[in-house]
Amino acid sequence: MEGFEPKKRKHVIDSALEKAFNLQMREQLDGEIARMFYSAGLPFNLARNPHYKNAFTYACNNNLAGYVPPGYNVIRTKLLQRERDNIEKLLEPTRGVWKEKGVTLVCDGWTDPQRRPLINFMAVTESYPMFIKAVNCEGQYKDKFFISNLIKKVIMMVGPSNIIQVITDNAPVCRAAGLLVEQAYPHIFWTPCVVHTLNLALKNICAAKNTEANEITYNECHWITMIAGDAIVIRNFIMNHSMRLSMFNDFSNLKMLAVAETRFASVIVMLRRFKKIKNALQAMVISDKWTCYREDDVGKARYVKEKLLDDLWWDEIEYIINFTDPIYEMLRVADTDKSCLHLIYEMWDSMLAKVKEIIYRHERKTLHEDSSFWDVIYVILEDRWSKSNTPLHCLAHSLNPR
Repeated sequence: MEGFEPKKRKHVIDSALEKAFNLQMREQLDGEIARMFYSAGLPFNLARNPHYKNAFTYACNNNLAGYVPPGYNVIRTKLLQRERDNIEKLLEPTRGVWKEKGVTLVCDGWTDPQRRPLINFMAVTESYPMFIKAVNCEGQYKDKFFISNLIKKVIMMVGPSNIIQVITDNAPVCRAAGLLVEQAYPHIFWTPCVVHTLNLALKNICAAKNTEANEITYNECHWITMIAGDAIVIRNFIMNHSMRLSMFNDFSNLKMLAVAETRFASVIVMLRRFKKIKNALQAMVISDKWTCYREDDVGKARYVKEKLLDDLWWDEIEYIINFTDPIYEMLRVADTDKSCLHLIYEMWDSMLAKVKEIIYRHERKTLHEDSSFWDVIYVILEDRWSKSNTPLHCLAHSLNPR
Protein backbone atom coordinates (compact mmCIF):
# COMPACT_ATOMS: atom_id res chain seq x y z
CA MET A 1 0.00 0.00 0.00
CA GLU A 2 2.91 2.34 0.69
CA GLY A 3 4.05 1.96 -2.92
CA PHE A 4 0.85 3.48 -4.20
CA GLU A 5 0.97 6.67 -2.15
CA PRO A 6 3.41 8.63 -4.42
CA LYS A 7 1.21 8.01 -7.46
CA LYS A 8 -1.88 9.00 -5.54
CA ARG A 9 -0.19 12.15 -4.29
CA LYS A 10 1.02 13.00 -7.80
CA HIS A 11 -2.53 12.57 -9.14
CA VAL A 12 -3.87 14.93 -6.47
CA ILE A 13 -1.22 17.53 -7.37
CA ASP A 14 -1.99 17.18 -11.09
CA SER A 15 -5.72 17.57 -10.44
CA ALA A 16 -5.12 20.70 -8.38
CA LEU A 17 -2.93 22.22 -11.11
CA GLU A 18 -5.40 21.23 -13.78
CA LYS A 19 -8.27 22.73 -11.79
CA ALA A 20 -6.35 25.98 -11.25
CA PHE A 21 -5.42 26.13 -14.95
CA ASN A 22 -9.05 25.55 -16.01
CA LEU A 23 -10.21 28.21 -13.58
CA GLN A 24 -7.81 30.70 -15.14
CA MET A 25 -9.02 29.86 -18.66
CA ARG A 26 -12.65 30.09 -17.57
CA GLU A 27 -12.06 33.52 -16.09
CA GLN A 28 -10.37 34.67 -19.30
CA LEU A 29 -13.28 33.37 -21.39
CA ASP A 30 -15.79 35.05 -19.07
CA GLY A 31 -13.89 38.30 -19.45
CA GLU A 32 -13.95 38.12 -23.26
CA ILE A 33 -17.70 37.44 -23.26
CA ALA A 34 -18.34 40.29 -20.84
CA ARG A 35 -16.24 42.69 -22.94
CA MET A 36 -18.28 41.71 -25.99
CA PHE A 37 -21.43 42.85 -24.15
CA TYR A 38 -19.86 46.08 -22.86
CA SER A 39 -18.10 47.19 -26.06
CA ALA A 40 -21.11 46.52 -28.34
CA GLY A 41 -23.71 47.89 -25.93
CA LEU A 42 -25.57 44.57 -25.89
CA PRO A 43 -28.43 44.29 -23.38
CA PHE A 44 -27.60 42.06 -20.42
CA ASN A 45 -30.90 40.29 -21.02
CA LEU A 46 -29.22 38.62 -24.02
CA ALA A 47 -27.45 36.35 -21.52
CA ARG A 48 -30.86 34.76 -20.84
CA ASN A 49 -31.29 33.85 -24.51
CA PRO A 50 -31.24 30.03 -24.76
CA HIS A 51 -29.34 30.17 -28.08
CA TYR A 52 -26.60 32.23 -26.43
CA LYS A 53 -26.08 29.50 -23.83
CA ASN A 54 -26.51 26.64 -26.31
CA ALA A 55 -23.80 28.01 -28.62
CA PHE A 56 -21.08 28.00 -25.94
CA THR A 57 -22.24 24.69 -24.46
CA TYR A 58 -22.17 23.00 -27.86
CA ALA A 59 -18.69 24.33 -28.65
CA CYS A 60 -17.28 23.19 -25.29
CA ASN A 61 -18.89 19.74 -25.26
CA ASN A 62 -17.74 18.93 -28.81
CA ASN A 63 -14.14 20.12 -28.36
CA LEU A 64 -14.12 22.24 -31.53
CA ALA A 65 -10.44 23.16 -31.46
CA GLY A 66 -9.58 26.07 -33.75
CA TYR A 67 -13.24 26.99 -34.27
CA VAL A 68 -13.74 30.53 -35.59
CA PRO A 69 -17.25 32.03 -35.15
CA PRO A 70 -19.04 33.24 -38.30
CA GLY A 71 -18.16 36.74 -39.45
CA TYR A 72 -20.19 39.79 -40.46
CA ASN A 73 -20.97 38.77 -44.05
CA VAL A 74 -21.73 35.12 -43.30
CA ILE A 75 -24.24 36.02 -40.58
CA ARG A 76 -26.08 38.54 -42.76
CA THR A 77 -26.21 36.35 -45.90
CA LYS A 78 -25.69 32.59 -45.82
CA LEU A 79 -26.71 31.91 -42.22
CA LEU A 80 -29.65 34.33 -42.43
CA GLN A 81 -31.03 32.51 -45.47
CA ARG A 82 -30.44 29.14 -43.80
CA GLU A 83 -32.34 30.26 -40.70
CA ARG A 84 -35.19 31.58 -42.84
CA ASP A 85 -35.44 28.17 -44.52
CA ASN A 86 -35.48 26.59 -41.06
CA ILE A 87 -38.30 28.90 -39.92
CA GLU A 88 -40.27 28.08 -43.08
CA LYS A 89 -40.06 24.38 -42.20
CA LEU A 90 -41.19 25.07 -38.63
CA LEU A 91 -44.21 26.96 -39.99
CA GLU A 92 -45.36 24.12 -42.24
CA PRO A 93 -47.68 22.61 -39.57
CA THR A 94 -49.33 26.02 -39.15
CA ARG A 95 -49.86 26.36 -42.89
CA GLY A 96 -51.19 22.82 -42.95
CA VAL A 97 -54.34 23.77 -41.02
CA TRP A 98 -55.19 26.80 -43.17
CA LYS A 99 -57.33 24.88 -45.60
CA GLU A 100 -59.21 23.04 -42.87
CA LYS A 101 -59.60 25.80 -40.25
CA GLY A 102 -59.54 28.94 -42.40
CA VAL A 103 -57.43 32.06 -42.04
CA THR A 104 -58.03 35.60 -40.84
CA LEU A 105 -55.80 38.09 -42.63
CA VAL A 106 -54.90 41.01 -40.37
CA CYS A 107 -53.21 44.19 -41.57
CA ASP A 108 -52.11 47.14 -39.49
CA GLY A 109 -50.15 50.31 -40.17
CA TRP A 110 -47.31 51.59 -38.02
CA THR A 111 -44.14 53.69 -38.19
CA ASP A 112 -40.67 52.28 -37.49
CA PRO A 113 -37.84 54.14 -35.67
CA GLN A 114 -36.70 55.57 -39.03
CA ARG A 115 -40.17 57.10 -39.47
CA ARG A 116 -40.96 54.83 -42.41
CA PRO A 117 -44.68 54.04 -42.82
CA LEU A 118 -45.15 50.27 -42.84
CA ILE A 119 -48.14 47.97 -43.22
CA ASN A 120 -47.88 44.56 -41.53
CA PHE A 121 -49.78 41.49 -42.71
CA MET A 122 -50.47 38.56 -40.38
CA ALA A 123 -52.28 35.28 -41.00
CA VAL A 124 -54.19 34.24 -37.88
CA THR A 125 -55.73 30.84 -37.16
CA GLU A 126 -57.08 29.29 -33.98
CA SER A 127 -53.59 27.92 -33.29
CA TYR A 128 -50.96 30.58 -33.95
CA PRO A 129 -50.65 33.95 -35.69
CA MET A 130 -48.09 33.99 -38.48
CA PHE A 131 -46.27 37.01 -39.91
CA ILE A 132 -46.56 37.19 -43.70
CA LYS A 133 -44.84 40.40 -44.79
CA ALA A 134 -44.35 44.11 -44.11
CA VAL A 135 -44.69 46.66 -46.90
CA ASN A 136 -42.81 49.96 -46.91
CA CYS A 137 -45.32 52.58 -48.07
CA GLU A 138 -42.87 55.46 -48.10
CA GLY A 139 -43.70 57.96 -50.85
CA GLN A 140 -46.99 56.20 -51.69
CA TYR A 141 -50.44 57.76 -51.65
CA LYS A 142 -52.33 55.36 -49.42
CA ASP A 143 -55.80 55.50 -50.96
CA LYS A 144 -58.35 52.69 -51.09
CA PHE A 145 -56.96 51.30 -54.35
CA PHE A 146 -53.38 51.12 -53.07
CA ILE A 147 -54.38 49.40 -49.82
CA SER A 148 -56.82 46.99 -51.50
CA ASN A 149 -54.15 45.98 -54.03
CA LEU A 150 -51.72 45.21 -51.21
CA ILE A 151 -54.36 43.09 -49.49
CA LYS A 152 -55.16 41.24 -52.72
CA LYS A 153 -51.48 40.39 -53.26
CA VAL A 154 -51.25 38.88 -49.78
CA ILE A 155 -54.52 37.01 -50.36
CA MET A 156 -52.91 35.38 -53.40
CA MET A 157 -49.86 34.45 -51.30
CA VAL A 158 -51.99 32.76 -48.62
CA GLY A 159 -54.55 31.37 -51.07
CA PRO A 160 -57.99 32.94 -51.62
CA SER A 161 -59.79 29.72 -50.72
CA ASN A 162 -58.08 29.66 -47.30
CA ILE A 163 -59.14 33.15 -46.19
CA ILE A 164 -62.41 33.83 -44.38
CA GLN A 165 -62.02 37.47 -43.40
CA VAL A 166 -59.72 40.47 -43.63
CA ILE A 167 -59.38 42.68 -40.55
CA THR A 168 -58.22 46.30 -40.69
CA ASP A 169 -58.74 49.34 -38.51
CA ASN A 170 -61.81 51.55 -38.91
CA ALA A 171 -60.30 54.36 -40.96
CA PRO A 172 -62.55 55.37 -43.89
CA VAL A 173 -59.84 54.48 -46.42
CA CYS A 174 -59.51 50.99 -44.90
CA ARG A 175 -63.27 50.53 -44.97
CA ALA A 176 -63.33 51.48 -48.66
CA ALA A 177 -60.41 49.14 -49.38
CA GLY A 178 -62.20 46.33 -47.54
CA LEU A 179 -65.29 46.77 -49.69
CA LEU A 180 -63.13 46.52 -52.84
CA VAL A 181 -61.69 43.26 -51.51
CA GLU A 182 -65.20 41.92 -50.88
CA GLN A 183 -66.15 42.77 -54.47
CA ALA A 184 -63.12 40.89 -55.80
CA TYR A 185 -63.63 37.92 -53.45
CA PRO A 186 -67.33 37.57 -52.50
CA HIS A 187 -66.61 34.77 -50.00
CA ILE A 188 -64.21 36.96 -47.97
CA PHE A 189 -65.59 39.32 -45.31
CA TRP A 190 -64.05 42.65 -44.41
CA THR A 191 -64.21 43.08 -40.62
CA PRO A 192 -63.17 46.23 -38.75
CA CYS A 193 -61.00 45.75 -35.67
CA VAL A 194 -63.11 45.54 -32.50
CA VAL A 195 -60.26 46.89 -30.37
CA HIS A 196 -59.91 49.93 -32.63
CA THR A 197 -63.69 50.42 -32.46
CA LEU A 198 -63.63 50.49 -28.66
CA ASN A 199 -60.61 52.78 -28.64
CA LEU A 200 -62.36 55.26 -30.93
CA ALA A 201 -65.41 55.18 -28.64
CA LEU A 202 -63.21 55.96 -25.63
CA LYS A 203 -61.60 58.81 -27.55
CA ASN A 204 -65.03 60.24 -28.37
CA ILE A 205 -65.90 60.07 -24.68
CA CYS A 206 -62.63 61.32 -23.19
CA ALA A 207 -61.75 63.92 -25.83
CA ALA A 208 -65.06 65.26 -27.12
CA LYS A 209 -64.60 67.84 -29.88
CA ASN A 210 -66.11 71.29 -29.47
CA THR A 211 -67.98 71.56 -32.76
CA GLU A 212 -71.50 72.63 -33.64
CA ALA A 213 -72.47 69.11 -34.72
CA ASN A 214 -71.00 67.68 -31.51
CA GLU A 215 -72.42 70.26 -29.10
CA ILE A 216 -74.52 67.89 -26.97
CA THR A 217 -71.70 65.38 -26.56
CA TYR A 218 -69.23 68.14 -25.74
CA ASN A 219 -71.48 69.62 -23.07
CA GLU A 220 -71.93 66.24 -21.36
CA CYS A 221 -68.35 64.97 -21.68
CA HIS A 222 -66.26 68.12 -21.49
CA TRP A 223 -65.61 67.58 -17.78
CA ILE A 224 -63.81 64.33 -18.64
CA THR A 225 -61.53 66.20 -21.03
CA MET A 226 -60.78 68.71 -18.26
CA ILE A 227 -59.90 65.97 -15.75
CA ALA A 228 -57.65 64.22 -18.30
CA GLY A 229 -56.03 67.57 -19.14
CA ASP A 230 -55.28 68.21 -15.46
CA ALA A 231 -53.72 64.75 -15.16
CA ILE A 232 -51.52 65.39 -18.20
CA VAL A 233 -50.37 68.74 -16.75
CA ILE A 234 -49.47 67.07 -13.44
CA ARG A 235 -47.71 64.18 -15.17
CA ASN A 236 -45.63 66.49 -17.38
CA PHE A 237 -44.85 68.84 -14.48
CA ILE A 238 -43.33 65.95 -12.55
CA MET A 239 -41.72 63.95 -15.36
CA ASN A 240 -40.17 66.85 -17.28
CA HIS A 241 -37.92 67.91 -14.40
CA SER A 242 -35.28 65.61 -12.93
CA MET A 243 -35.57 67.02 -9.38
CA ARG A 244 -39.35 66.65 -9.23
CA LEU A 245 -39.17 63.17 -10.76
CA SER A 246 -36.54 62.14 -8.22
CA MET A 247 -38.77 63.49 -5.45
CA PHE A 248 -41.71 61.45 -6.77
CA ASN A 249 -39.60 58.28 -6.96
CA ASP A 250 -38.76 58.68 -3.26
CA PHE A 251 -42.45 58.27 -2.44
CA SER A 252 -43.57 55.70 -5.03
CA ASN A 253 -42.38 52.27 -6.12
CA LEU A 254 -44.50 52.55 -9.26
CA LYS A 255 -43.43 54.69 -12.19
CA MET A 256 -45.55 57.47 -13.62
CA LEU A 257 -46.46 56.26 -17.11
CA ALA A 258 -45.84 58.47 -20.13
CA VAL A 259 -48.55 56.84 -22.25
CA ALA A 260 -48.39 57.65 -25.97
CA GLU A 261 -51.61 58.94 -27.51
CA THR A 262 -51.39 56.22 -30.15
CA ARG A 263 -51.79 53.53 -27.51
CA PHE A 264 -55.25 52.05 -27.04
CA ALA A 265 -57.24 53.68 -24.21
CA SER A 266 -54.31 55.99 -23.42
CA VAL A 267 -56.34 58.38 -21.24
CA ILE A 268 -57.88 55.55 -19.22
CA VAL A 269 -54.51 53.85 -18.75
CA MET A 270 -53.07 57.13 -17.46
CA LEU A 271 -55.95 57.75 -15.02
CA ARG A 272 -55.80 54.16 -13.73
CA ARG A 273 -52.11 54.64 -12.94
CA PHE A 274 -52.91 57.96 -11.22
CA LYS A 275 -55.32 56.10 -8.96
CA LYS A 276 -52.61 53.59 -8.00
CA ILE A 277 -50.09 56.31 -7.13
CA LYS A 278 -52.59 58.66 -5.45
CA ASN A 279 -51.17 58.22 -1.95
CA ALA A 280 -47.61 58.74 -3.19
CA LEU A 281 -48.54 61.92 -5.06
CA GLN A 282 -50.35 63.37 -2.06
CA ALA A 283 -47.52 62.43 0.30
CA MET A 284 -45.06 64.14 -2.04
CA VAL A 285 -46.84 67.52 -2.20
CA ILE A 286 -47.34 67.72 1.59
CA SER A 287 -43.76 66.69 2.38
CA ASP A 288 -40.99 69.00 3.55
CA LYS A 289 -39.10 68.29 0.32
CA TRP A 290 -41.89 69.82 -1.77
CA THR A 291 -42.16 72.81 0.59
CA CYS A 292 -38.42 73.48 0.65
CA TYR A 293 -37.86 72.94 -3.07
CA ARG A 294 -37.42 76.27 -4.83
CA GLU A 295 -39.60 76.09 -7.89
CA ASP A 296 -39.31 78.53 -10.77
CA ASP A 297 -42.96 78.14 -11.75
CA VAL A 298 -44.55 78.75 -8.36
CA GLY A 299 -48.05 79.14 -9.80
CA LYS A 300 -48.02 75.77 -11.55
CA ALA A 301 -46.56 74.06 -8.48
CA ARG A 302 -49.38 75.51 -6.37
CA TYR A 303 -51.94 74.36 -8.97
CA VAL A 304 -50.53 70.82 -8.97
CA LYS A 305 -50.66 70.66 -5.17
CA GLU A 306 -54.25 71.94 -5.06
CA LYS A 307 -55.42 69.35 -7.59
CA LEU A 308 -53.67 66.45 -5.91
CA LEU A 309 -55.24 67.35 -2.56
CA ASP A 310 -58.69 67.96 -4.03
CA ASP A 311 -60.99 65.07 -3.03
CA LEU A 312 -63.63 66.07 -5.59
CA TRP A 313 -61.03 65.83 -8.37
CA TRP A 314 -60.10 62.32 -7.27
CA ASP A 315 -63.79 61.37 -7.03
CA GLU A 316 -64.25 62.36 -10.67
CA ILE A 317 -61.23 60.27 -11.68
CA GLU A 318 -62.76 57.34 -9.78
CA TYR A 319 -66.05 57.82 -11.63
CA ILE A 320 -64.36 57.95 -15.05
CA ILE A 321 -62.46 54.75 -14.29
CA ASN A 322 -65.60 53.02 -13.02
CA PHE A 323 -67.98 53.72 -15.90
CA THR A 324 -65.30 53.10 -18.58
CA ASP A 325 -64.11 49.90 -16.89
CA PRO A 326 -66.52 47.59 -18.82
CA ILE A 327 -65.33 49.16 -22.09
CA TYR A 328 -61.70 48.85 -21.05
CA GLU A 329 -62.11 45.21 -19.98
CA MET A 330 -63.78 44.28 -23.26
CA LEU A 331 -60.93 46.00 -25.11
CA ARG A 332 -58.40 43.93 -23.16
CA VAL A 333 -60.22 40.66 -23.88
CA ALA A 334 -60.44 41.46 -27.59
CA ASP A 335 -56.79 42.57 -27.75
CA THR A 336 -55.35 39.05 -27.44
CA ASP A 337 -54.38 36.19 -29.74
CA LYS A 338 -57.36 34.14 -28.58
CA SER A 339 -60.37 33.82 -30.86
CA CYS A 340 -63.32 35.84 -29.53
CA LEU A 341 -65.36 36.71 -32.63
CA HIS A 342 -68.18 34.44 -31.45
CA LEU A 343 -68.31 36.29 -28.12
CA ILE A 344 -68.45 39.87 -29.42
CA TYR A 345 -72.27 40.13 -29.52
CA GLU A 346 -72.74 39.01 -25.93
CA MET A 347 -69.74 40.97 -24.70
CA TRP A 348 -71.09 44.14 -26.32
CA ASP A 349 -74.56 43.79 -24.82
CA SER A 350 -73.10 42.99 -21.41
CA MET A 351 -70.74 45.96 -21.63
CA LEU A 352 -73.60 48.37 -22.42
CA ALA A 353 -75.66 47.07 -19.50
CA LYS A 354 -72.76 47.43 -17.06
CA VAL A 355 -71.92 50.97 -18.19
CA LYS A 356 -75.56 52.02 -17.83
CA GLU A 357 -75.84 50.49 -14.37
CA ILE A 358 -72.72 52.28 -13.12
CA ILE A 359 -73.84 55.66 -14.49
CA TYR A 360 -77.35 55.36 -13.04
CA ARG A 361 -76.01 54.23 -9.68
CA HIS A 362 -73.69 57.23 -9.58
CA GLU A 363 -76.54 59.59 -10.47
CA ARG A 364 -78.81 57.88 -7.93
CA LYS A 365 -81.48 57.17 -10.52
CA THR A 366 -83.61 54.16 -11.35
CA LEU A 367 -83.16 52.56 -14.75
CA HIS A 368 -86.51 53.85 -16.07
CA GLU A 369 -85.52 57.49 -15.46
CA ASP A 370 -83.79 59.70 -18.02
CA SER A 371 -80.07 60.40 -17.90
CA SER A 372 -78.64 62.87 -20.39
CA PHE A 373 -75.09 61.63 -19.74
CA TRP A 374 -76.01 57.99 -20.37
CA ASP A 375 -77.90 59.00 -23.52
CA VAL A 376 -74.72 60.59 -24.91
CA ILE A 377 -72.52 57.62 -23.95
CA TYR A 378 -75.03 55.21 -25.49
CA VAL A 379 -75.14 57.17 -28.76
CA ILE A 380 -71.33 57.15 -28.98
CA LEU A 381 -71.10 53.39 -28.38
CA GLU A 382 -73.99 52.52 -30.69
CA ASP A 383 -72.62 54.74 -33.45
CA ARG A 384 -69.28 52.96 -33.30
CA TRP A 385 -70.96 49.54 -33.16
CA SER A 386 -73.19 50.26 -36.17
CA LYS A 387 -70.10 51.14 -38.21
CA SER A 388 -68.29 47.97 -37.12
CA ASN A 389 -71.04 45.35 -36.96
CA THR A 390 -70.82 42.80 -39.78
CA PRO A 391 -72.78 39.67 -40.78
CA LEU A 392 -69.79 37.63 -39.64
CA HIS A 393 -70.35 38.75 -36.03
CA CYS A 394 -73.96 37.61 -36.24
CA LEU A 395 -73.02 34.28 -37.84
CA ALA A 396 -70.32 33.58 -35.24
CA HIS A 397 -72.76 34.42 -32.44
CA SER A 398 -75.47 32.11 -33.81
CA LEU A 399 -73.02 29.21 -34.25
CA ASN A 400 -71.60 29.55 -30.74
CA PRO A 401 -72.75 26.48 -28.74
CA ARG A 402 -74.39 27.26 -25.42
